Amino acid sequence: MDTLLLLVRQIRFEAVGINSYELVDPNGGELPPAPPGSHIDIHLKDGTIRQYSLSNDPADRRRYVIAVLKEEAGRGGSKLLHDSLHVQHRVTVSLPRNNFALVADAKRHMLIGGGIGITPLKAMAHQLDAAGADYHLHYCAKTADHAAFREEFAHLTAKGQVSFHFDGGNPADGLDIAGLLREHDGVTHVYYCGPPGFMAACASATEHWPKGMVHSEHFKAPVADAAKSATPAGTGIVEIASTGQRLEIPPGQSIVDVLNDAGIAVPTSCVSGLCGTCTVRYLSGEVDHQDYILDDEERGTQLTTCVSRPAGGVLVLDL
Repeated sequence: MDTLLLLVRQIRFEAVGINSYELVDPNGGELPPAPPGSHIDIHLKDGTIRQYSLSNDPADRRRYVIAVLKEEAGRGGSKLLHDSLHVQHRVTVSLPRNNFALVADAKRHMLIGGGIGITPLKAMAHQLDAAGADYHLHYCAKTADHAAFREEFAHLTAKGQVSFHFDGGNPADGLDIAGLLREHDGVTHVYYCGPPGFMAACASATEHWPKGMVHSEHFKAPVADAAKSATPAGTGIVEIASTGQRLEIPPGQSIVDVLNDAGIAVPTSCVSGLCGTCTVRYLSGEVDHQDYILDDEERGTQLTTCVSRPAGGVLVLDL
């Protein structure tokens, strides 16, 4: 997988528990384009890889900016990054990938961010504002001190494009998500990103919306679905199209684990069906898709090997 070695030029305290990290080319060159909604993998010193959305204006090709919430109860990646990544360090990152793109021809955009989920929506707001698009961003946080990038949002707030909603830790006192999304006008596209409870509320509130007009990005697998993917039913079989080799996928093992054990290298990152690093094409067979990024059309030809499984018969992979 192609990677970049970038320089940490600046680290800023943005909100309670949140730092932003500005990454630049060590030689001052332009970085590969990163449309709004893009994320990069950060390769940490112990081999840990984590995904972080880019929050900077996509028109600014001289830097990538990520924002990281230090999660004391997380898997350790955010704590390691906060504790070990410093100004003037160099860090390996992936090329940007985008599973959460803006719809170019949408007439109106509604962006709803919860907590650290604001990061990809901030990049969207930069582009939409520059284009003079019809949009509004709702930013939900516990308090003003927990809301990152308030200074950068100030001019958009003054223009009426950004609204803040603080709940003091009780979602019932914050944005009425169900009320906001109760009606759809047939032209507005909604985009949301945030913690699991926030995501569940947005998903419930948009159940009656046209499917193609609702877009979301998880940064953590929903608890119920994560439990399901951790206990897959039955043994499956995958076939490698180039060699005819067949491999059993036993319960408790993923396709990508079996492939790597057989010497067939497939890169991984999130191992939760959230990032797309391990996506491969398949040529025939039925798939039990358990990812959170592929749309219905993509699922007709692709699968994420970290969480998806054969659904019966032989699944032929384009490898």
